Amino acid sequence: MTPVPCPSCGQTMAKRRLPRNLHGEVVLDLCFHCHGVWFDEFESVQITPGGVIELFRLIHEHRDAPRLPLRDALACPRCNDRLLHGLDRSKHGGQFNYHRCLQKHGRFTTFAQLMIEKGFVRQLTVSEIDQLAARVGSVRCTGCGAPVDIRRDHACPHCRAPIAILDPAAVERALARLDQAENERSRRDVELLGDAIVIREREKARFAREQRQQFNQLDVGDLIVSGVDLLWQVLRR
Repeated sequence: MTPVPCPSCGQTMAKRRLPRNLHGEVVLDLCFHCHGVWFDEFESVQITPGGVIELFRLIHEHRDAPRLPLRDALACPRCNDRLLHGLDRSKHGGQFNYHRCLQKHGRFTTFAQLMIEKGFVRQLTVSEIDQLAARVGSVRCTGCGAPVDIRRDHACPHCRAPIAILDPAAVERALARLDQAENERSRRDVELLGDAIVIREREKARFAREQRQQFNQLDVGDLIVSGVDLLWQVLRR
């Protein structure tokens, strides 16, 4: 596979294979120096729920590794054009930021912002930020790594990322949601396989009937199809 440079520090990113929805694999590029991941176009939404859990565990393993702050200008690893900063809201309610290629080659996001997108991290309320500010004064931005004086700012003045924490309750909810989605996906895969078997058996039975009609043989094809249908209904319960 072609080495991919990190959009921020330029070092070669590590490859990680994760299961893709429906079939195949998604090959992600991760920079453990900058705590960031590059997604080629649509890769983020193609990862299975089980793959998201695996990615979260990988991020957790590197949580204590030294982190380089992101550079002001990030370059697309595919075309070297400057990446454009973007801000979005996940379906779980959290606001996250990323940097995308205008040529639609993909996007770069930090581990922390990815966890907000996937529902592992909760954004702090204004009152929670005020309480935290009274104790610590400043924190490091989860988006770009820059220091944020939360006594003055309730979002990063550099990249506009909101102040967020890894909330154990949010992690548990996210893991439960992903486990359920993975189980449902696996069940759908089995159901699709079973439906394909039923269709194949019906086609075989139809062909057998046509052959038997030619030779005036007893037609038992429907019994075969009914048996396969009955077995599948039992397996789906």
